[in-house]
Amino acid sequence: MAAVRYIVDDVDTAIEFYVSNLGFRLEQQFGPAMAILERGDLTLWVAGPKASASKPMPDGSKPVPGGWSRFVLLVDDLEDLVSRLKQDGVRFKNDILAGPGGKQILCLDPSGNVVELFQPA
Repeated sequence: MAAVRYIVDDVDTAIEFYVSNLGFRLEQQFGPAMAILERGDLTLWVAGPKASASKPMPDGSKPVPGGWSRFVLLVDDLEDLVSRLKQDGVRFKNDILAGPGGKQILCLDPSGNVVELFQPA
């Protein structure tokens, strides 16, 4: 089994975003520190500021949300989903891009972590 961990600013806000907007279900929550979310065979751990994964490293650097690494969610109708997400105030880094493999767009969770939404050709 493998899981993806995202550092988030607020666990409850992250849960609401992933469950309401992207079809995840809450598997388990550990108070404000961490939650485990699932969608199909993807397990997502969201770790807030109180999580052990958010503690500073020995060199003083601190894990923070954001960056360009991301997981990809396959969707059936990208245009429809993007339209609904925009109505709900979800932020995007770009417009829908089309290539030989399909169409994609990058949305941001409330902490600024990137999620790629992809519709295969």
